Amino acid sequence: MTAILGVDLGERRIGIAIADAADVGARPLSTLRRGRDIASDVTALRVLIDANGVDELVVGLPIDAAGHEGEQAARTRAWVDSIRAGLGGDVAISLQDERLTSHVAETRIGPMPRGRSGGPPTRQQRDAYRARVDREAAAIILQDFLDSRRATGSAQIRISTMEPRP
Repeated sequence: MTAILGVDLGERRIGIAIADAADVGARPLSTLRRGRDIASDVTALRVLIDANGVDELVVGLPIDAAGHEGEQAARTRAWVDSIRAGLGGDVAISLQDERLTSHVAETRIGPMPRGRSGGPPTRQQRDAYRARVDREAAAIILQDFLDSRRATGSAQIRISTMEPRP
């Protein structure tokens, strides 16, 4: 194995984490701003893939608490299909349940910093905090995937067995 990227896909940002080897934990890497189209996302991911010797992506799939896929999961699957086509198939892509990862990331990072004199945070502080949460959530997604792979010896988690919302 060379490296695996974990992806926390959002509407505005993409949190990225990396694991450089099978026995090394996932760590936050960067946060990408979503492009206007899928080609922009592919280009940004391709830069990270080439720079880090990545051979696999693990994308968080938003599943609701009851274990059903909703509208956001459908959008994520469509994005993954487009990314797969854009990358040309030379990078494997797996899906990983991302339930509660943003909440856990916020808990790990702590509260959003306050503005001057304890006032509300500035826009820059909010944006930086959200980007940090996205990176941390991507690391949690990737670490969950690696832990599951180690425990089961399986190369992929079978998310496709999740049932759509009735």
